[in-house]
Amino acid sequence: ISHISYALESCKMVRTFLALALMISSAGAFMSSSPRAAPRAAPRSAAITMGEKSAAVPFLPNPANCEGYVGNVGFDPLRVSEWGVPMDYLREAELKHGRVTMLAVTGFAATDCGFRFPGEKFQVASIDAHDVAVGSGLMTVGGIAILMIEALSFVAIQEMLAGSGRMAGDFGFDPFKLKGNTEKLETMQLKEITHCRLAMLAFSGMVTQAVLTEKGFPYY
Repeated sequence: ISHISYALESCKMVRTFLALALMISSAGAFMSSSPRAAPRAAPRSAAITMGEKSAAVPFLPNPANCEGYVGNVGFDPLRVSEWGVPMDYLREAELKHGRVTMLAVTGFAATDCGFRFPGEKFQVASIDAHDVAVGSGLMTVGGIAILMIEALSFVAIQEMLAGSGRMAGDFGFDPFKLKGNTEKLETMQLKEITHCRLAMLAFSGMVTQAVLTEKGFPYY
């Protein structure tokens, strides 16, 4: 019995550390650059930019490299945009993290609300899914699928950085034909990046709350 209790306590500690790691990593993704508007305006002089203050963090200088990107509110307290990493790469990373977490929030909550695939191995809470997937071998299958998707996206990103003209996050998925309307496209881009940022914060909070309370949705 003592061994079982120790194992359960260890499992709780691992879950807590995992929740904290997710929260930190999502916050890091949130601070990446924001989406790019169609044509970017020419950068203003360094003297003018350095004198301006961020709209989001008034006591910090305005991040000049974020200018011209949809959703830019001047939030870059770690100055990630000045680290020498291409802005379109940062934009791609922010969109990727945001899209994944939008799906993750939906799946995490839906699972704990009872929406599950048939089969005994799927009848688990969201916070237990990782361990169950590893034990059943599904994690390996999922890892291979993710590797294939990442390989394809890597090619697209490299072409973008080489000057192909591809916009960050654009994989040709446009069922509503928004690219033909610049104003509507930028509106939807703003909505997407807003939801992406909210989802990254929300997923961190959901996982943390689920681990700490060990209760199902709404995790309190």
